[in-house]
Amino acid sequence: MKVLLLKDVQGTGKAGEVKEVKDGYGKNFLIGKGLALHATNDVLAKYKAEQKRKAEKEAQEIADAKELSEKLNATKLTIKHKIGANGHLIGSVTNKEVSEALKEQFSIEIDKKAIALKTKIKAEGTFEADCKLGHGIHANLSIVVIGE
Repeated sequence: MKVLLLKDVQGTGKAGEVKEVKDGYGKNFLIGKGLALHATNDVLAKYKAEQKRKAEKEAQEIADAKELSEKLNATKLTIKHKIGANGHLIGSVTNKEVSEALKEQFSIEIDKKAIALKTKIKAEGTFEADCKLGHGIHANLSIVVIGE
């Protein structure tokens, strides 16, 4: 019996491979547990089409991330924050504030968890933040902090 493996199976093969297995093992274990499908022409054609669609979607996501990276590298984000009597900020600028300011000023939505501040922002000045955009693509965002 030929089966198309949907998941990696130790001792049998990796996901996406077509393997010849014994009938009982194929029907009762692999197909029964959802690890494989019977390898008919229809199943193989659907699997190939699905893989092609996933590859195209991933290529589009990478292109979008690169475009967003270029846009963020050229962006100077301005954040206004309250200043205390000693000239330091009251509190500090967080990645949540950076995310909200990006959305407000440039209509760019980036999750606060994807923004990593290189240093803690506790004073006025220009700072850098690393933005993880997925697929190993990063952008450096310049942040200008102005006191109110």
